[in-house]
Amino acid sequence: MANHAEVDGVFAALSDPTRREVIRLLGKGPASVGQLSAPFAITLPSFMKHVRALEASGLIRTRKVGRVRTCSLNRERLALVDDWLAEQRGIWEARTDRLADLVTDWREHS
Repeated sequence: MANHAEVDGVFAALSDPTRREVIRLLGKGPASVGQLSAPFAITLPSFMKHVRALEASGLIRTRKVGRVRTCSLNRERLALVDDWLAEQRGIWEARTDRLADLVTDWREHS
């Protein structure tokens, strides 16, 4: 499991709906900043703040060739979210299993 700072950084980056949409778009494959920014009614400098936040969190990588900056998804970084959710799911499933056992025992002894 990754450390808390890494997970916190990924969740902080994903807390914004614009950044989540960028991640969704990049799930289809790499795209230029221009292509990614087209659906959003914000200025390019404002959009670049989102790109930098996603890059800083490690969720995306960017590569500049000439004047074109291309973004790609870092799927390994998304695995941090999946790992964290799986851990939480395991904790809650164990708790509900214990509760079910307690209720079953109570019914049998009532």
